[in-house]
Amino acid sequence: MDGTVLVADDDRTIRTVLTQALTRAGCKVQATSSLTTLMRWIGEGHGDVVISDVAMPDGNGLEMLPKIAQDRPGLPVIVISAQNTIMTAIKAAEAEAFDYLPKPFDLPDLMKRTARALEAGERSSSIAPDVHSEDKALPLVGRSAPMQTVYGLIARVLNVELPVMVTGESGTGKSLVARVVHDMSDRRSQPFVTVTDDELRRPDAVSGLLSRAKSGTILFEDISDLPDDLQMKAVHLIDAIGQNGPRFLATSQSDLSVAMASGSLRNDLFYRLDGAVLNLPPLRERVEDIALLAEHFLGKGETLQTTGKRLAADAVEALRLYGWPGNVRQLENTIKRLALTARDAEISGAEASTALAAQPVAAPVAGVKVDEKLSESVARHLQRYFDLHSGELPPPGLYPRILREIETPLIEIALDATGGNQAKCADLLGINRNTLRKKITELDIHVTRRRKLM
Repeated sequence: MDGTVLVADDDRTIRTVLTQALTRAGCKVQATSSLTTLMRWIGEGHGDVVISDVAMPDGNGLEMLPKIAQDRPGLPVIVISAQNTIMTAIKAAEAEAFDYLPKPFDLPDLMKRTARALEAGERSSSIAPDVHSEDKALPLVGRSAPMQTVYGLIARVLNVELPVMVTGESGTGKSLVARVVHDMSDRRSQPFVTVTDDELRRPDAVSGLLSRAKSGTILFEDISDLPDDLQMKAVHLIDAIGQNGPRFLATSQSDLSVAMASGSLRNDLFYRLDGAVLNLPPLRERVEDIALLAEHFLGKGETLQTTGKRLAADAVEALRLYGWPGNVRQLENTIKRLALTARDAEISGAEASTALAAQPVAAPVAGVKVDEKLSESVARHLQRYFDLHSGELPPPGLYPRILREIETPLIEIALDATGGNQAKCADLLGINRNTLRKKITELDIHVTRRRKLM
């Protein structure tokens, strides 16, 4: 790489690591902990690429992007942030950041993105509105790697003139995501219309729905569950749109190509909705988000009976170990019930375990053979991950991301099986005990010691 990179971050360690890595790669580096200094450098014409944190002692890095664009049109800015929520991703894209990475980031991945920024010499992204909200008010909650992928895809499709299909198991929040796509897009001032079966059966269904939706958004929920005659009505509705017509979104619990192959979805309707795809991960694949979601639901449902309720550490652990076949919706209902029935301000592990004991047992994932080999399961999930990017390559840094996704549950399950005994767990895994301790710290794995019958 060749060029000057301006680094702005209030974390001394990050500044040092980036300075060393970029210097070794052949770049010149100017690093600062101050946005004021960064803006002065930019105004003086320094730098070919900017890497900036969001939360800085003297301001917000995202709020500086329009000023940077005004002072130095075409200067690529890579935003890094520990505030890795959907709002951060959307704000970064709206402000036309060249790229956005949540912390903790993968250094080789950031280096590759910096190289691309140096080669491009101009910003390449666009996205949605400037929204000032705290995490508690966010429409989507989660900081896990699967949710970061979802946030990035949402940000990319907001204002693209394509239909959007939101897929995922029951309870993952498909309708919520569809609403977010509308509310964050440039159609947000126009109506959002969810189509019902009764509306499609009316003689004036096409003209009536188009009149209601104007240039907003029309949502078909569980599209493959519609009877064939109503699917034909949906085809007529989509074909009737003219200039400045509405955008179409749809949700489905199954892959539409599978639904079409099985005959539950009309081919002509599939081809009209075959645009961007947002696949929502089940809760069991984003276990690290459970504590954050639970806290969100406790705050969201505050009443005189639930105000001030919180979860004990062993209660959170009980929630993390459950399979959640009903996904986020089931978790929300469980948390609300616990908040109402808990005797004390702190919801205990025993209370959580009792509530979960009455819940359904998690069913096998649809389409998974009981005797399926681990390699077959991993291959199937990886192929699905590639397919979800609609012909484009996934973000760089795939190898360490996938290893981390496999490594975390492996260590968590091994720790559970050995009752939290790290010596036994290290022996079970076949690794050094110090290595296990390091992994527990790096992956932020919670360890609970208890007696375990083996």
